Amino acid sequence: MIKVGKDIFSRGFTGIQGGDAGRKPMKTVYWWIRAVFIVFIAVTLTYGISGTDKTRRGVANGQWMVKRADIVDRNGDVLAKNVMSGHITLRNRDVTDKEAVANMIHQVLPYDYSLQDALNLVNSGRRFIYLKKYVSDNQRDMIKKARLRGLEIESVQDRKYPKGRSFSHAVGFVGNEGHGLEGAERAFDDYLTENADPLQLSLDARIQAVFYEQLSIAMQKYQAKSAMGMMMNSRTGEIVAMVSLPDYDPENLNLDPVANRMFKPMRAVYEPGSIFKIFNTALALENGIDVNHQYYIKEPFKVRLKNGKAVKTVRDHPSFKPPRPNLTVEEIMVHSCNVGSAQIAMDLPDDAQKEFFERLHFDDALELEFGKTGRSLMPPKWGPVERATLSYGHGMSVTPMHLMLAVNAVTNGGFYIYPTLKKRGLGKVRGERVLDPEISAKIRDIMVRVSEETSGKGARVVGVQIGGKTATAEKYTNGKVDSKRNVTAYVSIFPANAPQYITLVVMDEPQPEKGKYWKTAAWNSVPTTGKILDRILPLLFE
Repeated sequence: MIKVGKDIFSRGFTGIQGGDAGRKPMKTVYWWIRAVFIVFIAVTLTYGISGTDKTRRGVANGQWMVKRADIVDRNGDVLAKNVMSGHITLRNRDVTDKEAVANMIHQVLPYDYSLQDALNLVNSGRRFIYLKKYVSDNQRDMIKKARLRGLEIESVQDRKYPKGRSFSHAVGFVGNEGHGLEGAERAFDDYLTENADPLQLSLDARIQAVFYEQLSIAMQKYQAKSAMGMMMNSRTGEIVAMVSLPDYDPENLNLDPVANRMFKPMRAVYEPGSIFKIFNTALALENGIDVNHQYYIKEPFKVRLKNGKAVKTVRDHPSFKPPRPNLTVEEIMVHSCNVGSAQIAMDLPDDAQKEFFERLHFDDALELEFGKTGRSLMPPKWGPVERATLSYGHGMSVTPMHLMLAVNAVTNGGFYIYPTLKKRGLGKVRGERVLDPEISAKIRDIMVRVSEETSGKGARVVGVQIGGKTATAEKYTNGKVDSKRNVTAYVSIFPANAPQYITLVVMDEPQPEKGKYWKTAAWNSVPTTGKILDRILPLLFE
């Protein structure tokens, strides 16, 4: 507009005779246009500032709200919800009756402000004061009914998590701007901010509560550094429960160390131990080694190079008591024999193990619907020693999520299914074929023997057949194996003949119970799983 005015001022209108004569009135028009434009800018800025204040005050009166959808479990139980709260504010420049305002402040907040304190605030000259944040409904109503100028309620929305710590990692929390920073709040932030309908998760609050309770008890009982547990529908990939301890309060983040927010099932990596014998056995069957083929396991096994030089001696845990000197492929897994597992691995084709692990997606971080997992620590090379130790789960570290999904793929009929935190229907779920169904069925049969005959007996539950596999892996300290520190785990599938669910319980550095010596999985992760299953089975099959 100013540019147009300048053009008129400098050149006048075409067609008007006598340039100087026409320029004088145009100069007057230009200055009028410029003045009007300046006034327009001033008014716009005034309304903008006023509008901002009105918007804020509109929030205080509940006229305008930032919406965020609720999060509910698979049964509609509320896991996260925005609720109205309010802050009591004082604007001294608007106060007309100082004595009445001071009396009301003392009346509403008697434990925070004496009458003299309130009078001092009203007369302090401070323009704006937060007297109290997140007040009760009763306090908010008292302020509103008083209708005293300068004493106001600034309404706010507060994100509440009714289940508290038990869902802290799975549901997560929001930041000051109202956007999700962890868990489902972060993974589904777009949906939660753009939709009014609740986000329904696959999680079951009843099952989650059992996992949380039993893992908390076990963590204290065995003095473990951490404990975690997950449960997934084997067919649909729906995560039914997902707990990581230690936890945190999603409504009071400052109460707990930041380290507690790490969701270990997704982000921590551990040597998986003997659960890898499931994969070693599947590899044997896939590569033509008969399930009844026998190996001599009475003595330690020496891993040798092609030139015959021994480079590694494989031994079993001191608690290992073989039923006889020669065990079949099936018995090696049932009795969790390291010596036999290493020999099986040596009989596999050179690249078979590496290719199979890549088929099960151990070779990279998993980009899942609800976040990215940590990256597996694969061996830098794949020689005889690596093949031997990987056969019983040493020399490689993976996240618990990697492990559970791989076991599920090997046992559910051979399909690798990606997990979801959203409730799915019962329709067909597509997955990647990674194993022949006949081999998968045989692995399930062997896992049943583990749960009924050997280390998994502590997790047996009346009324359902369970298949399982234990794992105990020693941790490393300064690059060396530390026999005093280990990670234990137990994976279970049920019903074993046609798995519908898979669970994984992991304990980091558990200690033996008082009066007992062993701290392997059979003494902690297995009984913990048994107590969980005993409580949840009636809920699952009601």
